[in-house]
Amino acid sequence: ILCGSIPGLVPKQLRFCRNYIEIMPSVAEGVKLGIQECQHQFRGRRWNCTTIHDSLAIFGPVLDKATRESAFVHAIASAGVAFAVTRSCAEGTSTICGCDSHHKGPPGDGWKWGGCSEDADFGVLVSREFADARENRPDARSAMNRHNNEAGRTTILDHMHLKCKCHGLSGSCEVKTCWWAQPDFRAIGDYLKDKYDSASEMVVEKHRESRGWVETLRAKYALFKPPTERDLVYYENSPNFCEPNPETGSFGTRDRTCNVTSHGIDGCDLLCCGRGHNTRTEKRKEKCHCIFHWCCYVSCQECTRVYDVHTCK
Repeated sequence: ILCGSIPGLVPKQLRFCRNYIEIMPSVAEGVKLGIQECQHQFRGRRWNCTTIHDSLAIFGPVLDKATRESAFVHAIASAGVAFAVTRSCAEGTSTICGCDSHHKGPPGDGWKWGGCSEDADFGVLVSREFADARENRPDARSAMNRHNNEAGRTTILDHMHLKCKCHGLSGSCEVKTCWWAQPDFRAIGDYLKDKYDSASEMVVEKHRESRGWVETLRAKYALFKPPTERDLVYYENSPNFCEPNPETGSFGTRDRTCNVTSHGIDGCDLLCCGRGHNTRTEKRKEKCHCIFHWCCYVSCQECTRVYDVHTCK
């Protein structure tokens, strides 16, 4: 990776890249992981985390607004960077990081520390240094992005868990070797998607400080529980994403596949915004009538099945 060839880096990120060049592939992999998880979580929504190819702003103008979609993207991308760097360190791909030797708590009866505990603290530190480098302005948007970035990273730390392996004669578990591990990234995505659904709406307040005017965020509704560091925050309402709009980054939902039996947001009524849907039949070749042969292979026939496909008008 040549740091100068990566578009869109601010000077602080450029310095970080040059100083820690060997972990930059993991940082890039983490951003990619975050985007893929975003697209999985929103696959049945009007906004489905669409990316724009060959564009510096990979999500287009949709992230220009301080909406809950922006909040989720920042959180999942920051979590992705922390996750990928942590995993890469545990796999030994870098000389500047490795396993976590600071074990949390003494071993219990019949088990001992072993294996390679993943050093999530280091991954979080890298994510904080890199992702937050562009959020140093004293305005509300930077405050929102920093908060949501940290919420994503905190999710990684909160979901660390013990993995253990048994040792002993004939599979007995006389001794267990245990180490700290990250969860599957899908668990992180599921958790942050719940946080998206319950995100806290904020209002912007201006304060005069020695360095000038500074914007901070305050919960809009005093009757609700104020957001914690683990909650996502936003202060602008989302567009409905029903129609194409270059200004908001909405691609609309025309020609999107919808679920005709669902009453949820992925159903044809809501996803198609009341415009109705078209139905066509589609033939697909699939394996069928599979038989297991001793020993050891499976033989299948090929069947053609007809499916109804429903798309928004």
